[in-house]
Amino acid sequence: MLRLWKHRQRQRSIKKVKPGDGHALKPYRFYEVFYRSLFYAKLLEEDGNMHTYAVHIDYFSEESVAELYRDGKHYATSSLPATFPVPGGVIEAATTTYGVRRMHYVTEDGEEEHVLTPDRRSAEGLRKRFDASFPQFSSAIGVAAIVILLISLVLGLPQLASLISHIPFIADRWGSFEAPFMLPDWLNVTLVVAATIAALERALMLRNHWLIDMETSWWDE
Repeated sequence: MLRLWKHRQRQRSIKKVKPGDGHALKPYRFYEVFYRSLFYAKLLEEDGNMHTYAVHIDYFSEESVAELYRDGKHYATSSLPATFPVPGGVIEAATTTYGVRRMHYVTEDGEEEHVLTPDRRSAEGLRKRFDASFPQFSSAIGVAAIVILLISLVLGLPQLASLISHIPFIADRWGSFEAPFMLPDWLNVTLVVAATIAALERALMLRNHWLIDMETSWWDE
């Protein structure tokens, strides 16, 4: 049932893909780390040659789209989340408010999936190189991000539920909920800042879990 649902969802996403116009992929500049993501995948095609596919996302673009390039030429475009048909399977791309959530090559049978390689000059590429150079420190940062997000979730949910329940329209119909605690403003602000940094860290490593990243996904639903 789950596999059938994923297949139908994938087919609906593929229908959004539009052909590209053939323009050249712009080289990645160091100052673009704040708003541009670029990932690559080398795929074997029927002609027996390896071809390079690149997925480009510009977060400052007026439209939320992903662009697919083949050997440096614009090949296709799609609104996000995107599913691009490529040799042997599809490339799936999805984002959150904080960056990339998914950038995977999935085989036709759905049995295998591989994360695309980020451009070494991109924020994701720099984070990956840091992870390769300092694996233990990198792992500690990842664990800290999980802990921060879970703490933020546990402390933030009751307060948010209480605030929403006191909206007159909701309170008149379903009653209000009193949170067991209300943290001072300075502590809530600190949690928001810490959770934002943790969410950025998770996005740079393309890590996403329905529970751990629940709070950071609210704005994307």
